[in-house]
Amino acid sequence: MKTTALRIYGKKDLRLETFELPPMGEDEILAEVMTDSVCMSSHKAALQGPDHKRVPKDVDKNPTIIGHEFAGYIRQVGRKWQEKFKPGDKFCIQPAMEYKGSLDAPGYSFRWIGGMATHVVVPHMVMEMDCLLPYEGDGFFKASLSEPMSCIIGAAHAQYHTSHHTYEHKMGITTGGACAILAGAGPMGLGCVDYLLNGPLKPALLVVTDIDDARLSRAAALIAPARAEKLGVKLVYFNTASESDPVAKMRSLAGGQGYDDVFVFAPVDKLVEQADAILGRDGCLNFFAGPTKTEFSAKMNFYNVHYSGTHIVGTSGGNTADMREALTLMSAGRINPAAMITHVGGMTCGAKTILDLPQIPGGKKLLYTHHDLPLTAIADFSVLGRKDPFYAELAECCERNSGLWNVEAEEYLMKHAPPLGAVSAG
Repeated sequence: MKTTALRIYGKKDLRLETFELPPMGEDEILAEVMTDSVCMSSHKAALQGPDHKRVPKDVDKNPTIIGHEFAGYIRQVGRKWQEKFKPGDKFCIQPAMEYKGSLDAPGYSFRWIGGMATHVVVPHMVMEMDCLLPYEGDGFFKASLSEPMSCIIGAAHAQYHTSHHTYEHKMGITTGGACAILAGAGPMGLGCVDYLLNGPLKPALLVVTDIDDARLSRAAALIAPARAEKLGVKLVYFNTASESDPVAKMRSLAGGQGYDDVFVFAPVDKLVEQADAILGRDGCLNFFAGPTKTEFSAKMNFYNVHYSGTHIVGTSGGNTADMREALTLMSAGRINPAAMITHVGGMTCGAKTILDLPQIPGGKKLLYTHHDLPLTAIADFSVLGRKDPFYAELAECCERNSGLWNVEAEEYLMKHAPPLGAVSAG
């Protein structure tokens, strides 16, 4: 079977090509990809090429398919897996397989599987590691976003606190405690807010900071403090740039006692130090943001480490259990990752989107692999719709859903957007 896919050949060398997939083996599965959301990790892989820890050294001769936040349909099932999977099932994939201790992952390391493709062959190790996950909810974009949501869920589970004088760690955020998300008005921060309001462990106070009023206004419109109050959480958004002493302001919000849990969503040294300064006794700082510089560092108050028992944890991705939790919450309608999405497009804009990702404003970029569309901000649909009825209809779909991307819009796009044509292989 032929597939069209975006492959990595080297540093900043991404090529959209149509080529033949190998025959599916008895221990493999043939799948059709429908959506892939673009992750900053893909940008890093595209920049680093074979120097990236997950990208093979010989991609110049054996290119791999990029993209790891994807969802679609199972189309054919090899004999080994026919009792567990069937054609027509919806799926998504946990890329962090850790098969036999390897860092190899779909979207980085494999020639025949990755998110930026129309069809893929799922290798045996994905199923053996229980990383091919069924999705029973509506639409595909939610399943694509289950991978970034799993990172958020994993971070919340990785938090720990101690039982006084017993040295036992209690895992997870403090229920009924004070929690802060610094630089939290972006897409991942909003996902974290959604999870902390609707997941199994809720704080009593959740403070979300940023330095951009527009992002904060959007966040407050999408996840309103009044809605949080109904769920038993006091939610506060505020711009730290407008405060002469943001640490004092945040500590006052927590009654002067400091915070049990603080998440840092941007790799900025001053932000890490701010987080350290607002920790309360036995407070846990989660450095969520992944820095690009290996020498990144920040100061930490070790007086507080010694006398107040403050501590730090870092998480990089979630595990399969985290991803299953995300899918369960989405399928039940308890969390909705749509607030993370600000742009949609087709696979034809994939290479440029990945390479230019840090310079493109907004949140998550969601691409539909079977379509030829430019990357377009949801906020621009109405203006474009004055001349193009396609965007006019998408605008109406989003307006009916609080301005968010939604299943109705997805179904319209998949039915009416220009199809992807075959592309010559390099």
